[in-house]
Amino acid sequence: MPPDLPDPTSPAEWLRRARSNLARAKAGRTAPDILYEDLCFDAQQAAEKAIKALLFDRSVPFPRTHSIVELLTLLHLHGVDVPGEIRRTAALTRYAVDTRYPGLAEPVTEQDYRESVEMAQHVLRWATSLILPGGDPG
Repeated sequence: MPPDLPDPTSPAEWLRRARSNLARAKAGRTAPDILYEDLCFDAQQAAEKAIKALLFDRSVPFPRTHSIVELLTLLHLHGVDVPGEIRRTAALTRYAVDTRYPGLAEPVTEQDYRESVEMAQHVLRWATSLILPGGDPG
């Protein structure tokens, strides 16, 4: 791997990417053409990448999946206590595919969007606290 490319197994790099997705989600509808569906996708991606950072940190192999419940189950099976608040973020998985394409799901509301961002923030804080105790979640 060339030295200027990020390490694809680095928990810090996965957290950096999660923070980027969360920042985009939190930016909100800065233009009328921006859909809540797309903002929720970024929230889902933030949570997914934060969980994958934790999986890399714990050296737990995982499949290519957008399923947050599947990823959290792997963590649990490898001894990580997954709080109920974090388990509830599995609801974000619907934004990984279904809402990204017309006609596959009900439209996403502003309330759905706000809840998605809040859930993603919780996951990012939680994962960061386990990977970088005392570190800044960003």
